[in-house]
Amino acid sequence: MELTREGILRDRQQYLDEGYRLPEFDYERVSEKTKKNPIWLHFGTGNIFRAFQANVVQKLLDAGEMDCGIVAAGGSNAEIIEKVYRPHDNLSVLVTLKADGTVEKTVIGSIVESLVSGSACEADFARMKEIFRAPSLQMISFTITEKGYSLRGGNGELSAAVREDMECGPAKPKSYMGLVAAMLYERFQNGALPLACVSMDNCSHNGDVLKRSIMEIAEAWAQGGFVEQGFLAWLDDPDQVSFPCTMIDKITPRPDPFVESLLVKDGIDGIGQVVTKRGTYASSFVNAEECEYLVVEDHFPNGRPPLEKGGIIFTDRETVDRTERMKVCTCLNPLHTALAVYGCLLGYERISEEMKNPVLHRMVERIGYQEGMPVVVNPGILSPEEFLDQVLRLRIPNPFMPDTPQRIATDTSQKLPIRFGETVKCYLDSEKLSVDSLTMVPLVFAGWLRYLMGVDDQGKEFSLSPDPMLDALRPQFEGLSLGHTETAAEKLAPILANEKIFGVSLYEAGLAERVLGYFQELSAGSGAVAKTLEAYVMA
Repeated sequence: MELTREGILRDRQQYLDEGYRLPEFDYERVSEKTKKNPIWLHFGTGNIFRAFQANVVQKLLDAGEMDCGIVAAGGSNAEIIEKVYRPHDNLSVLVTLKADGTVEKTVIGSIVESLVSGSACEADFARMKEIFRAPSLQMISFTITEKGYSLRGGNGELSAAVREDMECGPAKPKSYMGLVAAMLYERFQNGALPLACVSMDNCSHNGDVLKRSIMEIAEAWAQGGFVEQGFLAWLDDPDQVSFPCTMIDKITPRPDPFVESLLVKDGIDGIGQVVTKRGTYASSFVNAEECEYLVVEDHFPNGRPPLEKGGIIFTDRETVDRTERMKVCTCLNPLHTALAVYGCLLGYERISEEMKNPVLHRMVERIGYQEGMPVVVNPGILSPEEFLDQVLRLRIPNPFMPDTPQRIATDTSQKLPIRFGETVKCYLDSEKLSVDSLTMVPLVFAGWLRYLMGVDDQGKEFSLSPDPMLDALRPQFEGLSLGHTETAAEKLAPILANEKIFGVSLYEAGLAERVLGYFQELSAGSGAVAKTLEAYVMA
């Protein structure tokens, strides 16, 4: 079977016989309308977009609730567009791995056009400008990870691409945020038409993060005389350009070889994986869990598609914020980070396998129920207790989800201030709670420091997952080794005091000494990680 438009028509019965759900909408009609009057351009071509947003749109297209598809823009990683999207006519296979062991296979066809972002590809750059000029365009959205919005490197300085964009103006942007700002300027110049800019990434107050980055570049352009002051006023007017906040939740691990073998056995040709020059794993299939949530602040000045009919929840900003804090700061993300750090140290290759370890299972229970839940504000649309129950009973232990500690350990330095630092702040601000009662949170901080040594609990070296601060952090561990951490207090002091990493200075929060003590116990020698966890988690 061939995964192309022609292939799914020619091999339709074979796809159906193998249990695939195929697109049912009139593709030619939808494609023509989307290209003439686009309503949705999405930046980011990774797994969660195809498994979630594109799948929701396909269901609505099939049901006749929508008549336009999505245009996908590939950002700086052009290889995914060129090697994964276009060879398959923008089709992909969504493999939903359910907790009961069953598998659901869907060919996703709602992405009708794909573009390589950036000014280097002139044809795609011109097409993107055309889309941004379209009065029909209602929203642009993003799943580009937390790093995608950053204008600065780990040293706090502007990246070279951003600096060049600020100095040279919007004509030929090099950075991701520079590209988006340039496209918004194109829209401003052609009628200043309203638009919603919707971050759907898993980071706190994502709409505000996106707006700050765009505004900083636009302000530099205004100071340099590249754009009018009216452009800044337009960007800053929420009735013209909105930056809604969202909360997204769906686990979409990197493509798994076992899932690939299932599809090959079914007879699909050319379904293999690609590892890009940036180290991104991509494929024409996506494996994902069944559970999904997307809560969106309902502020769309040019209207929006009826995505609520596909299960997406629209509400006010306060409710989105509470839901996001519930998930990111307590009920899911902190548990994942804790399992990622200790999973790498203890040699696990699957998150689900970690949940069979009674100590690790108990650790995440205590992080969620005991230390996190006291600071959660019920958002009203989802029950925190029920959400956490589902995470601990069904989602993380799902043996059919091929998620790895190594993947989740990526960019941990960027995750700690939100996933744990916000909880610490709440304890510091509370009259009823005390940081002295926290054990699991400082144990995770210490575990991450132990992880940065790059040596597992058996004393074997392992590769650290990518993190923008590794180059700055790793030198602090020179001279430290298992059984030899006498100088740790001095060497690690700059890290423990870094508010950007932990959300607070651990010295000012009264946690530095405890974290340092845990770190030294975890580093005492071979087997010390397992021994220390047993001592504190099961106490």
